[in-house]
Amino acid sequence: MADTTADATRRLNVKKQTLDDAYAAPANFLEIDVINPITHGVGKKRYTDYEVRMRTNLPVFKVKESSVRRRYSDFEWLRTELERDSKIVVPPLPGKAWKRQMPFRGDDGLFEEDFIEDRRKGLEQFVNKIAGHPLAQNERCLHMFLQEPVIDKNYVPGKIRNT
Repeated sequence: MADTTADATRRLNVKKQTLDDAYAAPANFLEIDVINPITHGVGKKRYTDYEVRMRTNLPVFKVKESSVRRRYSDFEWLRTELERDSKIVVPPLPGKAWKRQMPFRGDDGLFEEDFIEDRRKGLEQFVNKIAGHPLAQNERCLHMFLQEPVIDKNYVPGKIRNT
């Protein structure tokens, strides 16, 4: 009886980690960068979009690398879809910057480089928090946002089936 207790409580033989193990590719990863903001148009038709670049080896994503361009309104769409259809608490987006949209400003307002960079950082944090959530990773709207060149706003909400 004493032998079985000792066997049951004995530490497992843990394999020492080698340098190759420490610096090898991680078992599962999901990297999303929001980069390369570009401002298009003139006057009231002016807007900025951002490149959303994703790399992953998670099985739930069929496409392992993608790059799409998204506007702030696309991030708003994603947030609204997730709030409506998923069971997760969706983090806030960086602010709408109403004051920067006022006419007769002495600066470029929404199109100032510092503002665009701050918004880019906020959007990157937002999308990484969402995409890092295991329940959100199964949402069709997230897959469309990250991987489809054009968002189909008439899509049928639902879960991605991992096959």
